[in-house]
Amino acid sequence: MARDKLNVIFIISDQHRYDHMGCSGNRVVQTPYLDKFSSEGVHFSEAFCNSPMCMPSRASLLTGLYPNAHGVRSNGMILSNSIPTLTQTLVNEGYHTVAFGKLHYQYNVAPWFDGYPSAESFDGWVGKSEGLPVKENFPIPYYGFQEVETCLGHGGCLCGHYLGWLEEKAPHLAKNMRERWRNMDNFFAVFTEHEIPVEFYSSAYVAERTIAFLERHVKGEYGDKPFYVHCGFPDPHQPVWPPGKYRHMYRQKDMQLPPNFHNLENLRDHPYLGQYINVMPGAMLRETTEKETKKFIAYTYGTISLMDFYIGKILNAIDRLGYRSNTIVIYTSDHGDLMGEHGMLFKGPSHGIGVFRIPLLWRIPGLKNAKTAALISQVDYPITLLNLLGISQRKRPDMQGIDMTPVLENPSDKEMEPRKKILIENDEEVGKLNVRLRHLVTKEHKLTIYEGYPGYGDLFERNKDPYELHNLWNHTTHQDLRFQMVTQLFQECLKVQSRFPKRIAGT
Repeated sequence: MARDKLNVIFIISDQHRYDHMGCSGNRVVQTPYLDKFSSEGVHFSEAFCNSPMCMPSRASLLTGLYPNAHGVRSNGMILSNSIPTLTQTLVNEGYHTVAFGKLHYQYNVAPWFDGYPSAESFDGWVGKSEGLPVKENFPIPYYGFQEVETCLGHGGCLCGHYLGWLEEKAPHLAKNMRERWRNMDNFFAVFTEHEIPVEFYSSAYVAERTIAFLERHVKGEYGDKPFYVHCGFPDPHQPVWPPGKYRHMYRQKDMQLPPNFHNLENLRDHPYLGQYINVMPGAMLRETTEKETKKFIAYTYGTISLMDFYIGKILNAIDRLGYRSNTIVIYTSDHGDLMGEHGMLFKGPSHGIGVFRIPLLWRIPGLKNAKTAALISQVDYPITLLNLLGISQRKRPDMQGIDMTPVLENPSDKEMEPRKKILIENDEEVGKLNVRLRHLVTKEHKLTIYEGYPGYGDLFERNKDPYELHNLWNHTTHQDLRFQMVTQLFQECLKVQSRFPKRIAGT
């Protein structure tokens, strides 16, 4: 069903678990705007990332390729400008493309090797910027975006164009921000205190800049061009320290620990995972305590509720400015967080499903609202959107996802579900880690295989064992299932293996 010339607003958060919304069944966290938005569109309850790390998953959302194909296997890399993007395709079709907030297509922390400058490097934005592609030298267009206003970092450690905005609005807060950047431990902490009020917090910035663009567009400053807006909230990724009333919105002592919180001692004997617990406690597989976890959940909920408030402002602006009937709106996140599962926080090379499952809400003019349990992967987003916009296949770059339009048009029809399994590529090449995992998710099961451990894997029944406490890998009654899942995983890996560069010669 072609819908060319529709506008698109793509709202993405960072490290937001699927079950951290009211509309996904959470009875504690308050997300009234996302809940209302969910009731107006198609709510995917079985959406998964392609990689449980920021950069690979975000590159997949931009290119429609798996990490092994677009090349951003892990954080700390730079997406090649030679890879075709969704945004450049839209520019070629007459769209105006803009981005506000977090992007993360290039690395943030300092590189190990000189000669690879990043436009999203913290050092360049808060330190010496001479000769670097930052500030006034920020490269435009940027991966197909014709306007960009970045927000780099998380919580109370932020920079990018946001820092310049803060310097204009509240110079003393910007000064404090720069002081925090003098110690990178602030960025890698679970909690980093700050005094930024709600109105100057990053969520307010992302919403303000997004709405300002919509107001410029409705005045005709871009002619009759339709738009694609990337609206990137840096939250709820740690360090968390919600501002104002949101810090005390949820009582820490009332937060519920996940049922598998005390499974950490069992994982210490895990043939693979045991050696990596606490390998990078500021970013991955952080061993935690009950007290820390309850505080982390409470502060994460507060941050999500604040983000929800500003998402509501964007949604209200869409209605107020008359864009409701001609604009596709999507909400999602790049990946989730363990949030106390198996006694750990954050993400990392593990089988924890809380990192893989993400929110995904679509609102499309003319289509009915519904909730669907159809499997969908991040890599499916670009090809599905281009199809909805009526952009012909010959005008699209090669993409590896599945067109999910049939589900969006008939979300209650299980016969229209084209995807039967999800492949998750998981390479970690950062700090002390140089590891590779592969995960396969079906409606009934989830498999994890670890490079270098040919006789071991993690195999769980999703419905009977949602907290992943009973590994079926070595169960004698499940050997056929194990064989089938490993075979399916191998076939999926073969199917998505990179075919670039393309063959150009004859026979």
